[in-house]
Amino acid sequence: MKTIKIYDTSLRDGTQAEEISFSVEDKILVARKLDELGVHYIEGGWPGSNPKDVQFYKEIKKVRLKNSRVSAFGSTGRPKVKPSEDHNLKALVSSGVGVACIFGKSWDLHVKEALKIPLRENLDLIYDSVTFLEKELDEVFYDAEHFFDGYKANPEYAIKTLKAAADAGADCLVLCDTNGGTLPHEVAEAIKMVQKTIKTPLGIHCHNDSDLAVANSLIAVELGIGQVQGTINGFGERCGNANLCSIIPNLQFKMGYKCLSDSQLARLSETSRFVSEIANLTHNSHLPYVGESAFAHKGGIHVSAVMKKAETYEHIRPELVGNRQRVLISDLSGKSNILFKAKEFGIDIYQFEGAEASFELLMKRVLGTHKKYFNLIGFRVIDEKRKEDEPPIAEATIMVEVGGKVEHTAAVGDGPINAIDNALRKALEKFYPSLKDVKLLDFKVRVLTAGEGTAASVRVLIESGDKTDKWGTVGVSENVIEASWQALVDSIDYKLYKDEKGPKA
Repeated sequence: MKTIKIYDTSLRDGTQAEEISFSVEDKILVARKLDELGVHYIEGGWPGSNPKDVQFYKEIKKVRLKNSRVSAFGSTGRPKVKPSEDHNLKALVSSGVGVACIFGKSWDLHVKEALKIPLRENLDLIYDSVTFLEKELDEVFYDAEHFFDGYKANPEYAIKTLKAAADAGADCLVLCDTNGGTLPHEVAEAIKMVQKTIKTPLGIHCHNDSDLAVANSLIAVELGIGQVQGTINGFGERCGNANLCSIIPNLQFKMGYKCLSDSQLARLSETSRFVSEIANLTHNSHLPYVGESAFAHKGGIHVSAVMKKAETYEHIRPELVGNRQRVLISDLSGKSNILFKAKEFGIDIYQFEGAEASFELLMKRVLGTHKKYFNLIGFRVIDEKRKEDEPPIAEATIMVEVGGKVEHTAAVGDGPINAIDNALRKALEKFYPSLKDVKLLDFKVRVLTAGEGTAASVRVLIESGDKTDKWGTVGVSENVIEASWQALVDSIDYKLYKDEKGPKA
């Protein structure tokens, strides 16, 4: 079984996404997690470009990694400057790591318009830069930037740039779809032509501008490429990079290649969520393999079949990537959905859609096994608008009792519901400090009884989350404040119940 080397560039390419900015401490945490996952290479950044990455390489030396090698990223040297005197190349060597990946121009357009040097001089830059680094480091990878665009424009020259790096002793030539616009059949055609003249091991680095980064990476491996570069969750500039959370299981489960051990692969979902958390982004529940919805079933017929044999509607077992099967309750549900949820919660009787936490708490109450964590004595909310051109001011006061102690407090908010939420948590946090970790992620109101105007019943759905989990709760009433209160109470109850129950097995 052929092993495919996984080269993670989340800490460099991933940080080029417009909403992501990692501190040095963040990058160290992610590097540790990637090492636990077992990727072969972790690209930490570009030490020649900014002080933060220089600091990262200093700090990562203090970390004992068990599975991964740290790589430094940079570019070929500058025209008219000796490699030994080039700031960028010297920074790669002084980073203290044994691996470097440098990019160079393979598209003649960039050589002429960006570098503004003769085509021959660019080949010399590539050769001299790789030669210099090969003498200083254990491994040198050459990233052929814009290779596929360069191949389309001038195939002969694009391949000459690869040959220059190969002749200089590069350990791997990485073919880059930098603009992300290449189609799979074009990737295949170019790789086959390269393999006719280049014998150095090849890698692939794809961007996702055509939503094909994963597909292009897979077809490259099928044609013999041995190193795949990408990022966790596909984070990256513009539309992102090739998503390693999809590539790795596809290679291992569907194509018969070896990337990680089984136990490491079972940490894939955990790693995916961890990187989203460190990036301060809501985890994409619809990601293949690692998203919360990846193995979620809603239709009654689907659930009935899945209960009999999971593979009827699941392409792999979710546990293989550290995920889990979920069943949703909605107007599309059948008997099987209810039975499944009861079994999941360990109850011998029969999720509201998007409100699993409320459903679980409801069943616990019916059975008399639910613990009451606090009692409401009363609350009041005031929504006041003072001037026509100013937003309203919302303030809530609340009184609760916990273990015989009464807490009376007040808080303001963006609206009445937010004010109640702030006041409730303010009152309870002194008794339950873990509530400080809870965030209200989403709030939805839906009218249930159309045609009754302002007297209609409404359903409030709230999605909450902490550092490790997300959960949904629901409230229904003719009064939107009361419906919201029900959902807020369930959210807090579920957090406290979850903490008491401990982590899922």
